[in-house]
Amino acid sequence: MQPWSQRSSAVADLLNPAIIAAAIAAAAVQYERRDHTLMPFELSFLVVPLVLHRDTRTSLPTRVDSHLARWVTSNPLLAAGFGARAKALTEPVREGIRFGLRCGALHLDGPHLSGQLRRRPAVVGDVTQIISKAGFVGRWFAQLESSATAFALLGVKV
Repeated sequence: MQPWSQRSSAVADLLNPAIIAAAIAAAAVQYERRDHTLMPFELSFLVVPLVLHRDTRTSLPTRVDSHLARWVTSNPLLAAGFGARAKALTEPVREGIRFGLRCGALHLDGPHLSGQLRRRPAVVGDVTQIISKAGFVGRWFAQLESSATAFALLGVKV
């Protein structure tokens, strides 16, 4: 990652570690509510590219009972570029996780994450929608049998 002083304001705003940490925390909170288990750490690297990219975020279903596989086949252009987006966001996601751990929004428990959010995140730009959709993605991923299923369906190779 570039130092903050060298980042453009647009990149710094969108890849803000606080927004990324809040998105991951929202996903982790909702994952745990849905499945009664903590969210696998590695899913953070899928949540963020799903919710930060506006076209992807707005194309996500509104119902948790919609299947991820069906969404992938219904959105081939978005799904085709997802692996590259996820890879490009690896460092910002790591930075967001570190920020979340430092400020108490995220907690590690072995290979799993739990999240904690304030009641109302800031209403600035797309932040509310990002946090809301991240919570949805957490509930959505909780229905999958394994993290590997999500990675495979979204075309992300580790």
